[in-house]
Order: sequence, then structure tokens, then C-alpha cells
Amino acid sequence: MLKDIFMALSENQVLNGAAKKYGLKMGAQHVVAGTNIEETIESIKKLNAMGISCTVDNLGEFVFEKEEALAAKEQIIAVIEAIEKHQVDAHISLKPSQLGLDIDYEFTFNNLKEIVEIAHKYGTFINIDMESTKHLQPSFDILDELSKDYDNVGTVIQAYFYRASEDIQKYKNFRLRIVKGAYKEPAEYAYQTKEEIDKNYVELIEWHLLNGKFTSIATHDHNVINHVKQFIKDNNISNDKFEFQMLYGFRTDMQQQLANEGYNFCTYVPFGQDWYGYFMRRLAERPANMNLVVKQVFNKNTNTMIGLAAGAFALGRITKKRNKRK
Repeated sequence: MLKDIFMALSENQVLNGAAKKYGLKMGAQHVVAGTNIEETIESIKKLNAMGISCTVDNLGEFVFEKEEALAAKEQIIAVIEAIEKHQVDAHISLKPSQLGLDIDYEFTFNNLKEIVEIAHKYGTFINIDMESTKHLQPSFDILDELSKDYDNVGTVIQAYFYRASEDIQKYKNFRLRIVKGAYKEPAEYAYQTKEEIDKNYVELIEWHLLNGKFTSIATHDHNVINHVKQFIKDNNISNDKFEFQMLYGFRTDMQQQLANEGYNFCTYVPFGQDWYGYFMRRLAERPANMNLVVKQVFNKNTNTMIGLAAGAFALGRITKKRNKRK
């Protein structure tokens, strides 16, 4: 129920607009690296000093106008140029929907091609993030087209999709980030239980570690991490074949510990004013994620958290009423 509420909140455009207006006042400053490029570069430098690389996400949701998509493209290019200028250890993660996938496929492809071409010039890797069902195949199609001319692109495999095992085999020669999945998907397309998703997640990781090019293992779950460590040892897998990934602001002690142990570690660094949808999905994704955020921000943001809880409660009541009417 709580997950459904936060997922619904993440898709609410009115609340998203209010969040942009009032800034990072819901605790999101603890999980967003900055609101502009300068702040974000400083956050990256601090992580690099700890032996941690970064993948940078220019946050953005609900892009239905070409002007917004073009502005996002220019912002991402500016990040690439800042990475080059400051010589920080970082690459780019981006969402095709932010670049126009809900507007026009060819328009989106051209935006992405321009980004990838500039990144290729600097030797910067571009990771194409995967989103909800309606964006999934068009995003893979864009990857297929770009990979004909560029070798600095990769993508994400979401373990909750039934098709994930086929996708990971098709794209085994790409650098892949493997995640459990952060959107609410129907049973028609995706596993619904934690047990099913966790099982498929571990199986995908193991398969790609043995057969793939490079594996980014994106999880905060110490049980999965410990399992992967043992699997790597048992199968003599070289450290240069994989990395662990976590989100900025989550389990920072474990991030440092893994880096200190000699593992490649990459922090997913989101930035920008358009943080609301990302933040809500992180709260909805796993109860543990919400607990981590609440522990960090509750004392400093009591009124905001109470307001958020009240909003969630109200939305829950509305949802119940609608279900009763049905």
C-alpha cells in the first residue's frame, strides 16, 4: 500500500511542479548531489577522493515539449564538458524520456546521437537508463542504432521484467547496469513478488559476470553483495570485469568500505531542480531505502515529513474510495 502511494506521488505533475518551486525541502538534499553543475562537480570530486567513480544523472520528469527536451540535451552536454574540464572520474546516465521519447522517436534519437558523439570525442561513457514498459523497447531500439557507430554506450537491465534474461543475452557485449527495477509494472510484464525479483536479479548478475563485457551491480542489499563477492571468488572473476553501484546518499559507509576493499565502486549521482520523481521512486522502491532517508532527514525536516505523510494518507483514502466505487 505504501509503495503504491509513493509511486502515485512520483507521477503527480502538480506535486512535481511544487517541488521545483520550493526546492530541496523534503530531505532530498541528502540524496541529490546538487541543483547545478558546479555543486555536482564538487560532490564528484569528494567521491573521487574516496576512490569512488560516479555516474551523473541530470534529473528530469514529464517532458512533453521539445523546448524542454532540447534544454535537457544542452544541460547534459554541459555536464560532459565539465567532466572533461575538471578531469573527474565520471560518466553520464540519461533517460530517453527526458530527451523527448514521449514526443517523437526521431527527435529523441537525434538528441541522443548528438550527446553520444560529443561524449565519444572525450572518451566519456553514456549509459541509457531504462524506464517503464512504454519506454522500454524504443529505448533498446535507440541503443541498437547508436551502437552501430559508437562504442561508448551501454544500458540497464531491470530484473523484474520477464524479458530480462533474453535482453541480457542479446546485450552481453555491452557494459550493463543490472537493477531490480524502480517502476510499478503490471503482472503482464513483470514479476510482482520480492522473492521472484531477487532470484532473477542474482541469476542475471551471475550470468553476465560469466558471459558479459562489464557488469555494474546496482544494489544496497548487503546479502546480495556478499553473495556476489563469494561468486566472484569461486569463479576467479577479475575485478576489472565489474563494479558495485549505489545511489548517492545511501549506505555511504558501505560504499567507502567496498572501495577500500579494492572493488571498483561507482556512485549514482543525481542532480538538478527536477528531483521530485526520482526521490519518490527511491522511497517507494524498498522499505529499507525509506528507512535510510528518514533516519538522515527526519529530525531536520519534521514538518515536511509530517506534511508528506499527511499527503500520502490523503491519497491513500482517495484511492480506497475509488476502489470502492469500482
